[in-house]
Amino acid sequence: MPYARIRDIQMYYELGGSRSPARRLLYVSGSGGDLRQGPSPLDSPLARDFELLAFDQRGLGRSDRPDRPYSMADYAADALALLDHVGWQKCHVMGVSFGGMVAQELAVTAPERVERLVLACTSSGGAGGASYPLHELPTEPGPDTAALQLRLMDTRGEEAGPDLLTLMKEMSERRQSLPGDPGREAGFRRQLEARAGHDTFDRLDRLTMPVLIAAGRYDGIAPLSNQQAMHQAIAGSRLEIFEGGHVFMLQDPRALEVMRAFLVADR
Repeated sequence: MPYARIRDIQMYYELGGSRSPARRLLYVSGSGGDLRQGPSPLDSPLARDFELLAFDQRGLGRSDRPDRPYSMADYAADALALLDHVGWQKCHVMGVSFGGMVAQELAVTAPERVERLVLACTSSGGAGGASYPLHELPTEPGPDTAALQLRLMDTRGEEAGPDLLTLMKEMSERRQSLPGDPGREAGFRRQLEARAGHDTFDRLDRLTMPVLIAAGRYDGIAPLSNQQAMHQAIAGSRLEIFEGGHVFMLQDPRALEVMRAFLVADR
């Protein structure tokens, strides 16, 4: 099992894909990400083009769960320390949802380590707008909660079609199939609390590397307006809008190919 001592935790990570040293990609997952859950980013089409590094963030999956609050700076420092561990001085970075927040914090902290940056279905916080406060979601299951979760995933709700309902069911089943690890819920809660304090907006002008902002037109968690604000704040950034909601990468077949083409473009 690939574990590494990263700052104050034992971190689980996976390294795979193409072994071409010229193309390296750090993938940062969203809220509740667990590499046991699948599908693994190492099984995605991106793995054909990149040596791909993915990991379980602190508090989640097979990484340690320190019993204390976590900050966005913690998550970014963990990712940078993992790059040091595997010997990557520079790489491309792709962050999805919460992972996009971590990727922002990493990139504004150490822009010299990031060659190209993809920020997908995410927000900057602050004046650029925050993502939906998931820590305030009702914990009791029921039709009202299910309807709210559906609208957050895609503001069209049931009008988005049966494919979205199938996707959400599959995602729920994969989460439920995970082992009942002690402390997992506390780690997830700490992640949501760190997310609530996320704010990089006033530092986005530090990003001078090529940046792709990928948004779902009907995203109720990271609204399109938030990503338009990031686009305005990051000089030279590119904004691509896809037909879907928060899981547009699974809804719009163009999405991964556009991201791949951006990442493999000439430096």
